[in-house]
Amino acid sequence: MREQAPAADAVTAGQPAAALVGMAPRRVWVVLGLALAAAVALGLLALNREASRLSRPGVHAVEEGGVQSLERAWAVADNGTQFPPAAQAQAEGKPVTLPDEWSRSQPGYKGGVWYRFPLDFGEVPRTHEVMAALIDRACSSVEVHLNGQLVFRSGRMVEPYARDCFGSHVVPLPTALLRPSGNVLDVKVAGYPIQRVTSRQRAGGLAAVHVGPLVEVRQMAEELNFWTTTLSQIMGGVLVVMGVFALGLAWVRRLNYLLYFGLLTIGWAVVTGRFWRLDLAVPNDAMEVLIAIVMAPMTAFAIKFLMGYAGIGLRDPAQQVWNLRVNLLLWAQCLLLPLSLLLLGLDQLFLGARIWFLVFTLELFVAIGHFLWVTGRGRRAEFWLMCAALGVVAAVLGIELSYQNGLLKTGGLHITHFVMPLLYAAVGVRLIQVYARALQSAEGARVHLERRVQEISVEIERNFNQIAELRVEQIAEKERKRIASDLHDDLGAKLLTIVHTSDNDRISTLAREALEEMRLSVRGLTGRPMVLSDSLADWRSEVVSRLGQAGIECEWRNPNDTIEEPLSSRTYVQTTRIVREAVSNIIKHSGASHVVITADVDLANHVFGLVIQDNGRGIPLELDGRLDRGHGMTSMKHRAKQLNGQCLVESGPGFGTVIRLTLPLEIAAMQQVLPHRLGP
Repeated sequence: MREQAPAADAVTAGQPAAALVGMAPRRVWVVLGLALAAAVALGLLALNREASRLSRPGVHAVEEGGVQSLERAWAVADNGTQFPPAAQAQAEGKPVTLPDEWSRSQPGYKGGVWYRFPLDFGEVPRTHEVMAALIDRACSSVEVHLNGQLVFRSGRMVEPYARDCFGSHVVPLPTALLRPSGNVLDVKVAGYPIQRVTSRQRAGGLAAVHVGPLVEVRQMAEELNFWTTTLSQIMGGVLVVMGVFALGLAWVRRLNYLLYFGLLTIGWAVVTGRFWRLDLAVPNDAMEVLIAIVMAPMTAFAIKFLMGYAGIGLRDPAQQVWNLRVNLLLWAQCLLLPLSLLLLGLDQLFLGARIWFLVFTLELFVAIGHFLWVTGRGRRAEFWLMCAALGVVAAVLGIELSYQNGLLKTGGLHITHFVMPLLYAAVGVRLIQVYARALQSAEGARVHLERRVQEISVEIERNFNQIAELRVEQIAEKERKRIASDLHDDLGAKLLTIVHTSDNDRISTLAREALEEMRLSVRGLTGRPMVLSDSLADWRSEVVSRLGQAGIECEWRNPNDTIEEPLSSRTYVQTTRIVREAVSNIIKHSGASHVVITADVDLANHVFGLVIQDNGRGIPLELDGRLDRGHGMTSMKHRAKQLNGQCLVESGPGFGTVIRLTLPLEIAAMQQVLPHRLGP
């Protein structure tokens, strides 16, 4: 259940009208509901009168053609095969005005009733002009005699009578049997009293009778049958299709209210299946009880549909308990209905059916009111549509209840026959629209979900690759540390022993150089970053010492500011080897006496550079410009390229050699530098 709507004083004027539902005082909505129901009821009453007028076309057809409307007859209750003798007819008969309802003229009578109509044509109709009689509606079986001769029979004249209380009958009148004057048309109707049926429409009676040319009579019959039979057949077929579609949606979407709506529409089509004019040889009492029993589950389907569509009992445990009690009550009355009809007796079927119809009507009124209250309080979008539809349903139920109790008269066409299918169709269209919107939203959500899944999959794959690379790096780092530890503990100790114990100066020098190279390699393997100022200090100390031992003056120029940029161990090691190679070339090949080394740092681009310039004789001309072929230039440039930097060599005979080394500072190393070395 949704939360209760806020108070009326919290509503602003800019809110839509649907947001005001459920916020106004309750008495206002009660008055509006009663006014709407009264307006709908008056409109439906007017529509019902118009429908009844359309279903009796003979009233206005008299003036247009030669059709006569026979509105008065002499009626005699008799089950004989011929119209009773004159004495009996005079003693037992009485004049009646059509339409004649047995509930008023023949209360409690079951069997046949003869109606005699005098016919005067003035002259015998010509042979090419066939006359016919049109019986608008007769309940249940009809037999027609012309001048004492049987000319038509609609069905069984013995019980169970043919159950055709809504169709019209066209009876051709043979010209050979017609006389210029003194013709009599006898119509026998066999039916049941109102006490033995569950609906007033199926009680015995005879509507208007028309006589005229066959062509005009058939045209009138086609018009009448369209409104009373064909229209109901079409709507019944539409309801079956709609019900099957709703059941299919209920099966696919697992929505109970669609299941109940499908059963309701199919049930209504089955109940109105009598309009298909099937003559079933079933006892009347059994058929009437069966029709009455069907109304109980149909009422349950309607109430369950309203409750399910409103969302009652889906989340609130208290409402679920209440919903269970309602279910028990609805299905219990399906058993109580036939038992109550049997207890009342077959002669009181109509009384029992009226009581149950009143109960069902009250239940539907309560369900409709509760549905509108829930949807209005929840500000549902379909409130106004369902309010109008259910208001029409309430008015139709009121009209039907009034008709069944004799407070309202109608002709052969009843408004319930076509208004209710139209309402079912309107509700069905709304349900399909809601389902289509939900399907569209689900499709959009599915596309969005697929896109999000694809994005997450790419992100997961990227994270997996990063984790894999990190794992490989961790394993490599662990292995480098192990190798560095082995070199330091084993090889370093042995080289140090050779340095201190060897009597040969050359061997001791080579061992010392190997020890320094091993220490440099170990530093590169451990991966510990350094600060650039510390690295420059190490390089200066080593270069000045080596050049000083070779008798070469060295001038080292550092930036004025303290350089606290980080430097990765890999960059430190490779740069140290490049500097050593450059110094070795100066000592061995340049013949220089003075060397200037300038260090520079570009903090904006995170790069630093070293420029090593000597005043030696330069690289010999015989190398023909191919500087990388000697003096270790290839290894120097290769190491710089590995660090994404560059090493440029400028040289010529007579002006010495200039080596320009430019290398990037790795930002990732910044996170690994000791905090106390980088400052707060």
